Amino acid sequence: MTKTPQKPRVLISDKMDPNAARIFTEMGCDVDVITGETPEQLAARIGEYDGLAIRSSTKVTKDILAAAKNLKVIGRAGIGVDNVDIPAASAQGVVVMNTPFGNSITTAEHAIAMIFALARQIPEANAQTQAGLWPKNGFMGVEVTGKTLGLIGAGNIGSIVATRALGLKMKVVAYDPFLTPERAIEMGVEKADLDTLLAKADFITLHTPLTAETRNILSRENIAKTKKGVRIVNCARGGLIDEAALKDALDSGQVAGAALDVFETEPAKESPLFGTPNFICTPHLGASTTEAQVNVALQVAEQMAEYLTTGGVTNALNMPSLSAEEAPKLKPYMALAEKLGKLVGQLAHDNLTKIAIEVEGAAAQLNQKPITAAVLAGLMSQYSQSVNMVNAPFLAKERGLDVREVRHDREGEYRTLVRVTVGTAAGDRSVAGTLFGNGQPRLVEIFGIGIEADLDGDMLYIVNTDAPGFIGRIGTLLGQNGTNIGTFHLGRRTAGGEAVLLLSLDSPVAPEVLKQAAEIEGVRTVKALKFV
Repeated sequence: MTKTPQKPRVLISDKMDPNAARIFTEMGCDVDVITGETPEQLAARIGEYDGLAIRSSTKVTKDILAAAKNLKVIGRAGIGVDNVDIPAASAQGVVVMNTPFGNSITTAEHAIAMIFALARQIPEANAQTQAGLWPKNGFMGVEVTGKTLGLIGAGNIGSIVATRALGLKMKVVAYDPFLTPERAIEMGVEKADLDTLLAKADFITLHTPLTAETRNILSRENIAKTKKGVRIVNCARGGLIDEAALKDALDSGQVAGAALDVFETEPAKESPLFGTPNFICTPHLGASTTEAQVNVALQVAEQMAEYLTTGGVTNALNMPSLSAEEAPKLKPYMALAEKLGKLVGQLAHDNLTKIAIEVEGAAAQLNQKPITAAVLAGLMSQYSQSVNMVNAPFLAKERGLDVREVRHDREGEYRTLVRVTVGTAAGDRSVAGTLFGNGQPRLVEIFGIGIEADLDGDMLYIVNTDAPGFIGRIGTLLGQNGTNIGTFHLGRRTAGGEAVLLLSLDSPVAPEVLKQAAEIEGVRTVKALKFV
């Protein structure tokens, strides 16, 4: 007698829309809904399940994972996965999924609501009216019609905000390194650099993740560049705005109003902004609508059930879409590709219009899609916290980035080679790498200059004029500031011409040291890099 295959078992451990359980059942899974358990109770139970569906309440720690002997997938109904120990899950072979696009409309609508609240001072007017003051002459708002909205970040949520703003007859100016001119025309917005946006915008709204590149993108210096009387909205991530600088700008009148749904420290029990006139805040409500919570619950159920029943992978944070046969061969190439993507992402991240991924030699005999996805994941990781090899191609397409794959059958100088070329406003920029005999990734060319280097940990990238004594001056500067050099790698176009220096360091370089390095005679570019 043939034994009936056992259905995958899924535990829903947080409160979630009831339709999620229905979807699991319809797609061939057995599901239990048991919420509110202590970590000890969950650890005692989790060993029975193949899948765990959560929101933000359940903390999936190392201890929980150690008890999860049969667990294959964790699904987070929402975008944030800081309540999941992803490295521990990866080490145990557990796929971690999220639903990064399920609350896009809700968050965009919250930003639009904040714009209206600022324009008409609704919270203050409401408070005074309910206090019996009837302040009819105390509030003079502004119309949004005809005003210019500055959009910092034109991805999924930003593009929805742009559509709504255009419907309100606003003009929209957008800054996003991945926004191509063609995509800007399609959206009906003006593509601009950040300084132009700051000078033009009557309202500014932020829709970018928090990364090293975007932290304090509205710094004290940039806030000073804004049009006097600008109104600022942030429903994206805390840390994008210098909150102390925003407070000062509100007090001075440089900023006429600000509305924050997110803070650098949350929960925000105290803030210098609290009590400031013309300041509005909400407690991170961007995703808090009935529709959004239904959407993310249904999406996570569909993704998890598909993985458990068919092996299909969607929005996984720690697993590329690979077959069991391909994985061992492609793994070192994907590591190389991701490092090359991170390199160009850190060095040529502004105004990207296109990217070409070329493979030759042994690499040309493999499935190129995972290599391309790994490059894009490395590139996009500079701008998105939830990017992975599965959703990176989608994010690139969403921003209008033209992605091209090229396969060369020729044999070159190296047995195998991966080259990444990005198109920028200043022209094409190319980096290339190979695998050494032990399968270790190695950079062999950067922007047309031959240089062999490992890409790992903290690094310092310098472009300089080739001259005697330069290396000594850099070494002395770093040594005086307590930064130890692990290895250094050199390349140059010609003697006395443009040269490149790549240093691997035992610790990150402080911003003030970077500034001093930039002032050394002959230095053209200096940049701190990080590869993790």
